[in-house]
Amino acid sequence: MSSEPEETSENTQGGGASGDPGLTANILMVEDEVPLAEGVARGLRGIGYGVEIVNDGLSGLERGRSEEFNLIILDIMLPGMNGYKVCRALRSEGVTTPILMLTAKSGEYDEAEALDTGADDFLSKPFNEVVLEARINALLRRSADGRAQPIMIEDLVLEPLPRTCHRGDVDIRLTPREYELLEVLMRHPGQVVAKKELLEKVWGENFDGDPNVVEVYVGYLRRKIDDPFDRALIDTVRGVGYKVGEPPDG
Repeated sequence: MSSEPEETSENTQGGGASGDPGLTANILMVEDEVPLAEGVARGLRGIGYGVEIVNDGLSGLERGRSEEFNLIILDIMLPGMNGYKVCRALRSEGVTTPILMLTAKSGEYDEAEALDTGADDFLSKPFNEVVLEARINALLRRSADGRAQPIMIEDLVLEPLPRTCHRGDVDIRLTPREYELLEVLMRHPGQVVAKKELLEKVWGENFDGDPNVVEVYVGYLRRKIDDPFDRALIDTVRGVGYKVGEPPDG
């Protein structure tokens, strides 16, 4: 029994991203199913990623605080501390490393809570390795393609690192879901973003809940970033979608 964690620890440190000079990401995998974790790690190392595995939530939290990782793959059901709590704790400490959370096979509520605790994406078990690699690549591109720069529309500023928001000199506290919705809108300044697109980008392509959740969350945002101020920035284009601000000049 005691030899299994030691064997896992030895096997997780090798590889590294040096196998392919085009891939330099180091990934932390927090997963207590040892065969699954080792299988995924072998596949990722085979395409050039460095992978470290830990098998419980407390170790995941400790290692996740490290700046050496470019991505965290985080299971929900973990001994010691579940994935939701790990994710929430990392985000509350200002850790901005992208987090891909592994959810149950049919876990709508798992997926919703994963995003609400600050995860960047989720993947349901069992998953295809090709899909996993695609999700990882997308998250790494997103974190490296300039999305860390502040987004500004008039006096409203969204800071992707460390996921904060302020209007003028007033700090605005947003839930993770509110943040994701506002980010999508602010990345299209003055452009109408369709409700369907917002659902897909914020709640996921497989979301089959009430689509009116978009209106509900836009209402939450209005109460925080519009109502306390003289000028409203969020506009509703009836029957189409929503926009923030006006198109940039030129």
